[in-house]
Amino acid sequence: MSAHDQLLVVIDPVARRSDGESVRIAKDVLCAGAEAKICLPDSPEEFSRALARRGSRRPVVIGDDRALLRTVTFLHRERELADGMLALVPIGAPGSLEVTHALGVPQSAVAAARAVLDGAVRRLDLLVDDSDGVVLGDLRVPAVPGGSLAFAQPSVWDTCRSLVRTLVRPSPAQLAVRTHRLRVEADGVLLSDVGAPVEGVTVRSLGGVADVTVHPPSGPALHATARTLTVSGPDFRYRADSVVSGPVRRRTWTVRPEAWGLVLPRG
Repeated sequence: MSAHDQLLVVIDPVARRSDGESVRIAKDVLCAGAEAKICLPDSPEEFSRALARRGSRRPVVIGDDRALLRTVTFLHRERELADGMLALVPIGAPGSLEVTHALGVPQSAVAAARAVLDGAVRRLDLLVDDSDGVVLGDLRVPAVPGGSLAFAQPSVWDTCRSLVRTLVRPSPAQLAVRTHRLRVEADGVLLSDVGAPVEGVTVRSLGGVADVTVHPPSGPALHATARTLTVSGPDFRYRADSVVSGPVRRRTWTVRPEAWGLVLPRG
């Protein structure tokens, strides 16, 4: 991004409350390197209005995963996402920045602000559902309360628990508590039906396709790649990045390759 670009810097109210000093430093770096208009919205509605009135200015969000998701969702629904680029300076609690860091945004507010000025645009995939909702990182069906949003590498304890599951048959009551009756279709191919309960489904877009993993209560996980994923069954909730939605009985997600641009450090 050229230092001569005009920026619209939208500072999320959560960032202002959680770490005002980092917000001030990031704002100073951005204003020193480019012509920047600063917006301080106090509500999601004001946040959206600021973006809608940005004109030719490049939007820069100072905030956490939810602020980035709100921005991408707004621009997608306005059909303005593919034509421009976004930049982010991540400020918030560590647990609220997992998606942002997984996308490659620097963790330091100063480094991220410098990347806004000197970085390059990287085109990223997007998962879009049939209600026009978007997913930047991970999708989990059903929603997992709390916990990390990123895919975790299996630990020794995970291996031990998996082994125990294969040796000990769970009681019907246990099975009912931790499994779900879902029909999962990838590009129209049936991966799992309601007659075979699953612990859940995890999805991430990667290289223009969705990497889909179906987790059974025992045995190995089932992996598939697809452009379209449909999940249906009794009322279920799902976690898209940090947001829990539902309940719904059917939802379809489609991968949009390179649908949006995020400014990241060069190299």
